[in-house]
Amino acid sequence: MVLEILRANELYANLRKCSFAKEKVNYLGHVISEKGAEVDPEKIRAISEWPIPTNVREVRGFLGLTGYYRRFVHNYGSIAGSLTQLLKNGSFKWNEEATASFE
Repeated sequence: MVLEILRANELYANLRKCSFAKEKVNYLGHVISEKGAEVDPEKIRAISEWPIPTNVREVRGFLGLTGYYRRFVHNYGSIAGSLTQLLKNGSFKWNEEATASFE
């Protein structure tokens, strides 16, 4: 069915790059299965092992990675709020709120 729709729209798949009859597929940092989409365990490991940021650039990197998965984290905006505040006003001052959000 998928290949028929592609063909009808003059789109073609490279069969060497296709996977068929797989239970799980890793795609763009997600694991896609019949259950739906989940965060790739490697990305969870990368987030949990991320060192405490020491400057604005590192906070941006951390928020970029975690923000990509925000749909999987209940109240992500509230949790990440104190880290986002570190990006404002040009003054980077790590505090207890930032530590709590980071953890």
